Amino acid sequence: MLMTETKCDIKDINLAEQGKNNIEWALKDMPVLRQIQKRFIEEKPFKGLKLSACVHITKETAALCTVMKAGGADAVLVASNPLSTQDDVAAALVKYWEIPVYGVAGESTETYRNHIKTAIDHAPNIIIDDGCDLVSTIYETKPELASHLIGSTEETTTGIIRLQALEAQGVMRAPAVGVNTSLTKHLYDNRYGTGQSALDGVMRAANILFAGKTLVVSGYGWCGKGIAMRAKAMGANVIVCEVDPLKALEAAMEGYRVMKISEAVKEGDIFLTVTGDKHVIDVPDLLNMKDGAFVGNVGHFDWEVNVAGLKEHTTDIKRIRPTLDEFKLDNGKSVYVLAEGRLVNLVSAEGHPASVMDMSFANQALGIEFLVKNQGKLENKLYTLPYEVDVKIAELKLKSMGISIDSLTEDQEKYLNSWKLD
Repeated sequence: MLMTETKCDIKDINLAEQGKNNIEWALKDMPVLRQIQKRFIEEKPFKGLKLSACVHITKETAALCTVMKAGGADAVLVASNPLSTQDDVAAALVKYWEIPVYGVAGESTETYRNHIKTAIDHAPNIIIDDGCDLVSTIYETKPELASHLIGSTEETTTGIIRLQALEAQGVMRAPAVGVNTSLTKHLYDNRYGTGQSALDGVMRAANILFAGKTLVVSGYGWCGKGIAMRAKAMGANVIVCEVDPLKALEAAMEGYRVMKISEAVKEGDIFLTVTGDKHVIDVPDLLNMKDGAFVGNVGHFDWEVNVAGLKEHTTDIKRIRPTLDEFKLDNGKSVYVLAEGRLVNLVSAEGHPASVMDMSFANQALGIEFLVKNQGKLENKLYTLPYEVDVKIAELKLKSMGISIDSLTEDQEKYLNSWKLD
């Protein structure tokens, strides 16, 4: 633990100046969040409330934390992924914003779990979660703390799946807002953000050309659609693997080849998973890939690709580049694993650009405000932000881009709300 006035567990407080520059750079490209911050400074909607955030420690999430503190929250931040932490950003939050941060790039699983415990020991009233790590841990280990909870917001598809399971089993103890279900989040963040940052991660990790190669994407949700769209635009031949007939049909109608993963492994050069499930690419699939195939994950956890199982068939692992490992297999072939099977867009690159996270974190900030304003009025279930909040975020974003749009005339509104033919 570093000797600072603010409690923390970070790599080096001397990195703070660069981190401050990065956070301020991100905020320049987050006009919606800045407008929300301005209002929060005046209104202090979270005064007297404790906030625990378990998210990727990047310059963009740091911007969100500074906004929440500006709103009066007593905030603690811990890393949701040991490999995505930007150490300079962590240092800046501690030194310049006096926010306790617990996260070090490359920290062990044991350290990660201790940091989660620290966030829970903060006895939060509100939680910002990424993968439902904090909420599920509270329910499993300290359910008595749930009585302190006003609610939580959730950033990821994986986390929403967990919250849906909690609700279905009748064990949710506080309301939650699934930010990922907001249109201005999943349409903007998942399709455009993931679509670009995933390929950015692959390029930084391996420095390979997409044109002419066959890219296989497992999962055709909004993230998968974004990756497929961007890869196609860069000249790749795209194959989609799906379990949902409707999504598979949509992919086929968009011109992509759709097939089972057992067939796709025979053709693919690059494989990316975006499902939120486990062992989407399992050991038999990995062993049947072409020699020299690249495999990466853009889902939340590092078990979408069964890297642990692959190691049982590996004779040697060679670090080729900082986030690229060659697995030499006992069948004579090699498979190149990107970012150790963790989030390639965050481990090998920097995640989504700030302009994308501006939308996502506007949803997070307003989601927390929604929970606080409606304290005691909500059921213990998963909510989506009201549609009018989505519309307001879109309006703020358009305004920041210098874009104006038409509005309905009184006569047009009357026509649309009438059932009569004339």
